[in-house]
Amino acid sequence: MRVITGKYKGRTLVAPKTATRPTLDRTKETLFNIINGKIPDSFVVDLFAGSGQLAIECLSRGARRAVLCDSAKDAVCAIKTNFQKIGETPELYFCHYKQCLERLKNGNADIVFVDPPYKEGLYGDVMHLLHLFNVVGKEGIVVCEHSANNVLPLQTEGFRQYDCRKIGSVKFTFYKRRESCE
Repeated sequence: MRVITGKYKGRTLVAPKTATRPTLDRTKETLFNIINGKIPDSFVVDLFAGSGQLAIECLSRGARRAVLCDSAKDAVCAIKTNFQKIGETPELYFCHYKQCLERLKNGNADIVFVDPPYKEGLYGDVMHLLHLFNVVGKEGIVVCEHSANNVLPLQTEGFRQYDCRKIGSVKFTFYKRRESCE
């Protein structure tokens, strides 16, 4: 795992020791080609952050702020190690995603990455809380990474799907706030 481009380009990152699915470099590169225009000066939230590589890639490409959340101790250790490698201090919540989202209420996030354990079926609950706590800014996006075998809904309480891309065994489903789609 490495940082693809930007000020931290080429830095190698570590993954947590337990069962996580770090986004492969090729997959990550495709994802960032899709969202690259939204990254400069953005506020990014990386839920279920794992290694923190998505937030680090955004910071490397000019994001102004990144908040990371994970409830696994080994993931938090990996995130801290990776942020030491880039010489920054993470804005890290070591808690359940619900607590993190409540803390980010009315946060105006520009990009929210949602990559929970695939089999736990948390996407609906996360989308509900993003809407309930008004975490996503008016022009913000939510990027859900999930198994290519899963189909996420076209719309949720406050969001509408605007794109979906399959990359190998992974799918990225992109959402915007409903009012920004109309």
